[in-house]
Parts: sequence; C-alpha cells; structure tokens
Amino acid sequence: MSVESLALPLALIPLLPLLGAVLNGLFGRYTNARLSGALATAAIGGSFLVALNIFLQFNQLPEEGRRFLVNYGPWMHVGSLSLDWSLLLDPLSLLYALFISGVATLIHLYSIGYMGKEPSFARYFAYLNLFSFAMLTLVLGGNYLVMFLGWEGVGLCSYLLIGFWFSDPEKASAGKKAFVVNRIGDFGFLLGAFLLFANLGSLDYGQVQEGMAGLPVGHWLPTAAALLLFVGATGKSAQIPLYVWLPDAMAGPTPVSALIHAATMVTAGLYMIARNHFLYSLAPAALLTVAIVGASTALFAATIGLVQRDIKKVLAYSTVSQLGYMFLAMGVGAYTAGLFHVVTHAFFKALLFLGAGSVIHAMHHVYHKVHDHKRDPQDMRNMGGLAKRLPITYWTFLVATIAIAGFPPFAGFFSKDEILWQVFATGHWPLWLMGLCAAGLTSFYMFRLLFLTFHGTYRGGEAEAAHFHENPLVMTLPLMILAVLSAIAGFWGLPHFLDFAHLGNRFDEFLAPVFHSGSDLALRHAVEAHGNVALEWALALGSIGVATLGLLLARRWYLLKPELADAAARRHPKLHQRLLDKWRVDELYEAVVVKPVAAFSEACSRQVDAGLIDGAVNGTARLAQLAGQGVRRLQSGRLPHYLTAMALGVALLLALVFTR
Repeated sequence: MSVESLALPLALIPLLPLLGAVLNGLFGRYTNARLSGALATAAIGGSFLVALNIFLQFNQLPEEGRRFLVNYGPWMHVGSLSLDWSLLLDPLSLLYALFISGVATLIHLYSIGYMGKEPSFARYFAYLNLFSFAMLTLVLGGNYLVMFLGWEGVGLCSYLLIGFWFSDPEKASAGKKAFVVNRIGDFGFLLGAFLLFANLGSLDYGQVQEGMAGLPVGHWLPTAAALLLFVGATGKSAQIPLYVWLPDAMAGPTPVSALIHAATMVTAGLYMIARNHFLYSLAPAALLTVAIVGASTALFAATIGLVQRDIKKVLAYSTVSQLGYMFLAMGVGAYTAGLFHVVTHAFFKALLFLGAGSVIHAMHHVYHKVHDHKRDPQDMRNMGGLAKRLPITYWTFLVATIAIAGFPPFAGFFSKDEILWQVFATGHWPLWLMGLCAAGLTSFYMFRLLFLTFHGTYRGGEAEAAHFHENPLVMTLPLMILAVLSAIAGFWGLPHFLDFAHLGNRFDEFLAPVFHSGSDLALRHAVEAHGNVALEWALALGSIGVATLGLLLARRWYLLKPELADAAARRHPKLHQRLLDKWRVDELYEAVVVKPVAAFSEACSRQVDAGLIDGAVNGTARLAQLAGQGVRRLQSGRLPHYLTAMALGVALLLALVFTR
C-alpha cells in the first residue's frame, strides 16, 4: 500500500455519496422512490466497500506505516497560508469512515421503505447522500480547513434534513434552531483555528503537532486553542450549554434522526478532540473542562429522559447523555475508551431510532386505516402490547435496549464500563459517581420505553390492533444486522479483566499508532488500569447492579404496577412538571438570549435601518428629485426663453474675456 495506490480509492469514499446526491438532485424526479433510494444506497454502500477493502489491507501494514497523507493539488496559497486539497488516512479516520458509511448504508436502505410514499423522495435521498459526503469529508480531511469544510457541510445538511417538511412551521423552526445553535459553536472552532494559525503559521495537522511538541504541559496556547475548539464540539455533539438543538431535531424523518444521532453529526465533536489529542494532552485545564461538561451532560440529560412521552424524545435525550459519557472519557485522557463507545453507540442507537421508526410507521398505518388523524403516533401512551404485533422490531429493539443499559455481554457494557473504569482509575471519583448515576437512569428510562411500547396491552383497542403488521424486509433487515452488531461489537475492545485468553484489546491496538506519543494520557491510563483486576471486577459488578436496579424499578412501575408511577408523579408534581418541561432550559434561553437579541435587533432596525440608513437614502433621493425639478424648468419649450438664455450666456462669456 502506497500513497499513489491510495489516491483514487481514498477519494472515492466521500465522492461516491456526492455523486449519488448530484444524480438524485438532477434526475431523481424522473424516477420512483425505490430507484432513487437504491441509487443513494448503492452510492454510500460503495463508500463502505471501498473503506472495508482499505481496512483489510491496512491491518497487514506495520504499526509505524499506518499513516498516509494524500495531496490532490493546491487549494489555498495566500501569504504564509499554504494548504492543499488533502485527505488523511490513519486508524482514526479509517475507523470513522467505516462505521459512518456502514451505518449510513443501512439507514439509506431502511429509508426506501420508510419514505417510499414521500412525494419529495428524490430531494430526501439527495440530502441524505450529501450529509454522508460532508461527514466523510470531515473525518478524512488532511488539515483543519478541509475538516471545517465538512464541519459546515454537516451543519447545512442537518438544517435541510431536520426541516425537510418545511411547510410545517414547527419543523422548519427546528431546522433553523439547529443551524443557529451550531453557528455559535462554529465560531469557537474558527477562533481556535485562527489562534493556531496566528501562533504556528499553519493549519496542517502534522505541522501544528510539531509546533506543539516543545511546549510544556499547561502552556497557554494549547489550553486556549483546546478550549475554543471544545466550544465547537459542544455545538456539534450537543453538550451543555449548546445541546438544546438535538432534541428538537426529532422534527425530521426518523431515519434522519438515526443518521444524526448514530453515525454522523453528533460524533464530529468527539472526532475533533481525538484528532487534536496532542493539544488536549498538553492542556490539563481544558481536559478537566471537557470531563466536567461531559459528566454533567450525561447526568442532566438522563434526568430529562425519565418522564418524556414521545418515543423519539426519550431517545434524543439518551443520545445527549451517551455523548456526555464519551466526552467524560476524552476529558480524563482515555481517548480510545471514548472512541470505543462512539462505535458501539453508533450500532445500538441507530437500531433504537430505526426501531422507533418502525413502531411509528406501523402506528401511522393503523391510524390511517381507522381514519384517526388526531392522535400522536409517537406518544408512548397510545402504544403498548406491540411485541406480538411487531416481533422483529421488538426483539431487535430489546437487544439495543440491553446494550445501551450496559448489561453484558452486549456492546454497551464493554464500552461504558471501560469509560467508568478509566474515570475511576484516574482519580476523578465525583465524575465517576455522576457517570454511575447516569448509567442507572439510562437503564430505567430505556426499559420504561420498552415496557410502555411493547409490553402490556395495546391502549388503542382491538379494532385498531387488528391492523398491525410487521414492516417489510427492506426495513427489518437493517434492524437485524444492527442487532447482531450491537450484541457482538463489544468483543473488539475486550477489557483486560475479561481477557482470559490473553487476546488483547484489539480496538486499543488498532488505534495505538494515533495515540502513541509519550504525552498522551490514553496508553498510560490503560497501563495503570491493568494494575488492579479485583477493583475492576468490583466496579463492573457495581455498574451491572445499578443497571439491574433501573430495570427492576422500571418493570415494577410501568409493567407490574403502573399506578405507582402515577402516584409518584402526583406526590412530586413540581419535579415531574420540571422534568416534562426539560428543566425549562429553552424558556431560560428564550428569556435571557432570544428576546433581548430580538429586542436589540428591532431597535437597531428602527433607529439605524429606518432612521439613519433609510433617512440617508431617502434624503439623497429627495435632493435628486428637487435638482431635477429645478433643471426641468429650464426646458420650457419656448424659443424666446432659449434665445434669452443664449444672449445671457454670450454676454457672460464676453464679460469674462474682457475683464481678464
């Protein structure tokens, strides 16, 4: 494998979905939904096959040879700024390319069934392919500017897809909210990149890393740059305080939610931190900030998920919480542990959203059959007893629920337990306790969702229940594939205390060339973590115990004795309402940010725009009008007037000549 041999296949990974987007955008209207969807699926599926082929060859290379920077030509050469169109292939970018394209392929395939009756199917599949192109560009970019191109691309595509049904004001507003909130984060990203360029004269990853190599730990430059870049990460990856756009992103089609929450946009911030690990490892203050924000987000979002009634809203706050876990890992220097949870989460969260979409799709079908267009097909209070009516959806959803709750041997247990262990091992006990509490809450609200949706009796009556049937294979096949991955993916990162056959942690070994420098905390933490197997076992059993407690409590309240949940809500009405209102953070932002900015803008519009600018423009126009009226009087059309004017002019000229 060489740079020359990689140039074409590496470029094909992002270009194939771009080609699919162009073809669907130009010619999709002349096809049907199945053909348009098949084209889009083939495009992103081709990217996955290319990435998989590279991966198979990549594993045969020695560890020191697993980094290729492919330049495709000059891009921007202005003053001291010199950047090329370049793509970077290393274990980190290849890992992201694999799970992005793989999960996106399944979501595209699922969309053929889910969006088959959508009139604007070509626009939908074009946007979906474009989203995949932008995300793949982001992770494969060879410098900060190419990364930022993809970074802004996923922001644009999220706006287009969240507000896909733009004729509905609520959905259009959700798209705008996502766009505006992310622009706030992007400003921090830009400032961080500008700071690096101003001090190091480059936006190339390698040159920036070389420039940082001689700086002491705690130096102001990596600290400031890391904090500014983290502002961008809080926007893209929905962390406090910029998480508020993600729950509203549910306004888009459910497969879009799956793509955003599992494989694309929300993982961008984590990729950015992992790519800049050399910065964060030199900035303990920035790392601690990342860890505190991550732990706070994990716990805060988990509390909101406890009482939500919309099936997609529960999953949305679950995503925010799980992203908090990943940032918590990054913040203690356990980069590979955080990335491992990124991968496993991609599988079971895509499965959860697609499973929820399967339920919603079936509920829509039933309501259409009984001519009921008033009830909400996403409200879990309208569901129940769907396990027998949607068996494939139920069993695959159950696998994903067990995985995210953290029960062994499913994938979520391995990745989440590794994070909690790394946090504990590095001495961040308060943050570990917050993460453990969030794990218990996760188990509770996820099994609450499962019991309310699939267990008990259907709450719509037998006449409606007769119309339920499992969704077609094009929708259930992705669920089955994701269920298998959610069950077995954890064994890729088998922890030391469970490695009885001494196989090693293959995930850590794969990423080792990226996090190899002595300043990185990841490998040091991994070595330290192997020192006390008994403690590791104890913490793992504690994590399982907390998850079991959440399961049993949800089973008692929402399956065996549902009146207990109602009684608890009546006993604590204010707390229950605060949780339903999502702690009223949106209302706080409305009062503190939105209304003052709107009032200031209106005042500027009234005083500056209407008063100053419009006054100047209108005054200039009035002056021109008056001048025109004065000149017009000279054009009377009468010959005596013209002769008189000529005589006066001649007399004036003669006077000037003779007076010299």
